[in-house]
Amino acid sequence: MNVQDVLIAIILIVVMAMAIYGTVKRIRFGSSCCGTKEPAAKKVRVKDRNKGHYPYKYVLTVDGMHCSNCARRIENTFNRTEGRWAVADVGQKQLRLLSKHEEKESDLISLTAQAGYTMISCHTER
Repeated sequence: MNVQDVLIAIILIVVMAMAIYGTVKRIRFGSSCCGTKEPAAKKVRVKDRNKGHYPYKYVLTVDGMHCSNCARRIENTFNRTEGRWAVADVGQKQLRLLSKHEEKESDLISLTAQAGYTMISCHTER
């Protein structure tokens, strides 16, 4: 074996190690468009999970939501407030909000902006 063969083998080993490290990191933390590919924020759990207690239903179309971390961020923003239960759908770019009280559109726009996104539209669901 000559010096060139050894250098090529070392380079291949380094490239493979980097690829394995990146794959393990994506599996462990998920691939995301936001943040630094660190673990997602802890999910804010809604205390009252009885859908019958939420008479008001809204569907918000949200711009800028691209990954599961985005969905978690906007869900957590809404779920921190008692009386709201939000579930995001990244594929549809929508947030389904169940609420115990009638919501003002201006409040929904503000909460969406606090999460770092833009509310495009909002309609009530029956």
